[in-house]
Amino acid sequence: MSNAFFKTPLAINEPVKSYAKGSEDRTGLLSCYNTMYSQQPIDVPMYIGAMEIRTSNKKPMSPPHEHQKVLGHFNFGDASHVRDAIDAAMAARSAWANLPWEDRAAIFLKAADLLAGPFRNKMNAATMLAQSKNVFQSEIDAACELIDFLRFNVQYMTQIYKEQPESSPGVWNRLQYRPLEGFVFAITPFNFTAIAANLCAAPAMMGNVVVWKPSDSQVYSAQVIMELFKAAGLPDGVVNMITVDGPVAGDVIFKHKDFSGLHFTGSTNVFRALWKQIGENLSYYRTYPRIVGETGGKDFVVAHASAIPAVVATALARGAFEFQGQKCSAASRAYLPKSLWPEIKKLYVDQVNSIKIGSPYDTSNFVNAVIDETAFDKISSFIDYCKAQADAELITGGGYDKSTGYFIEPTTFVTTNPKFRTMCEEIFGPVLTIYIYDDNDYEQTLKLVDETSEYALTGSIIAQDRYAINTATRILENAAGNFYINDKPSGAVVGQQPFGGARGSGTNDKAGAAMNLLRWVSARTIKETFVPPLNYQYPFLEQ
Repeated sequence: MSNAFFKTPLAINEPVKSYAKGSEDRTGLLSCYNTMYSQQPIDVPMYIGAMEIRTSNKKPMSPPHEHQKVLGHFNFGDASHVRDAIDAAMAARSAWANLPWEDRAAIFLKAADLLAGPFRNKMNAATMLAQSKNVFQSEIDAACELIDFLRFNVQYMTQIYKEQPESSPGVWNRLQYRPLEGFVFAITPFNFTAIAANLCAAPAMMGNVVVWKPSDSQVYSAQVIMELFKAAGLPDGVVNMITVDGPVAGDVIFKHKDFSGLHFTGSTNVFRALWKQIGENLSYYRTYPRIVGETGGKDFVVAHASAIPAVVATALARGAFEFQGQKCSAASRAYLPKSLWPEIKKLYVDQVNSIKIGSPYDTSNFVNAVIDETAFDKISSFIDYCKAQADAELITGGGYDKSTGYFIEPTTFVTTNPKFRTMCEEIFGPVLTIYIYDDNDYEQTLKLVDETSEYALTGSIIAQDRYAINTATRILENAAGNFYINDKPSGAVVGQQPFGGARGSGTNDKAGAAMNLLRWVSARTIKETFVPPLNYQYPFLEQ
């Protein structure tokens, strides 16, 4: 029986390894990459309760940068596996929900330390291989961000539990943070290994059980996540990983009486459809489900005439093309002042033209492949459209080739139309569109930024003039949930910049903050009166 409120280790951001030339870190990671690349093809199961489930329906896993290479297969399930996963989760729920919080904390703290040590290379290499991230992008995502999620969420959990109401004389008031009455469904994207793990781990840490559907393009590192959780001591059935068709899963889960929450990262249209489906099925559920989602973005960079051109050029090159523009926060549209454009253009074009493209194994490659053929075809169609328009000028890239891998050059268009298609629509690839505005139209341009897109995820203002920064911060108040000053609009760090946006970008429940964990508990107020009254009469009744 616990008889103390235990103090957990102070959460500190995991140091990011540089993988510099000649370092043991680089040698070790590339050696792991080679081993995993060359090993016998693996067979990734579904994890349902204590069982590893394999089926006759095998789906291949291939590196996006070498799509003829088969790393292995994962097992594709059907509705019966979804039902089995729900049953396994609900069977595990009581024991997990009643486990003391410090034991749950210990499991995820152990997972963080395992990932910081023996699992680091394997998690990074899996992300490099199957998601085509370079060594640095893999490190900041699959290793450091996930470690930070696990450690900081434990710290936030303890802060939440400490929040208690006041008590008056003779009364003791308590607040109990119960897990939700059912199971949580986690639907996760391909682009961040850390997001995939956190969308499962955050609800589980608060005592919930989870049915998890990873992206088909992320199953390789998803298996490593499950191995990590098991090595840390997570009991069977707490997180159940299924690989099934989305509508098949939804048809079972969103009609189940024990469905109590959705933790989602993905497209805006899918999230809206799921919300509608949940709303139509409310009569099935024991309680109103929690719906938490981070969706699309059309993230912006605005430079003021007082900006330093080299800062702008670098923010655009990094912000638009790191991980091939496949970050939810990637810079996709930019608004630059006419007076600075010639200098910015020269610096920017020189930087982008120096970018190397290829396999993540070659650490000199800044850009790798986009995730799959569907993405490749969609992005290349945007490029072809822009090339054919009279009001768009191609200044970098524009080439693409899928013969070996799904490679698209870092592509930049300059448009004279602020409502040009690629200034408004999400592309999710290495394409940046720039609009040049008259220096005197700064405030009008900020209003244009705010009104152009349905999204409100990230954005940045680059300026030296503090009045200009203040003006942008005010006018763009609702245009971005993560707002950056003199930086690119990507790279949020757990514990420093909680992440999420509103409007068409989601519910803004801020992954990497206590407010996200609060969505996965249902509070119960307990009032205990020490000396209760013995008669109904109050003093005011006396004659």
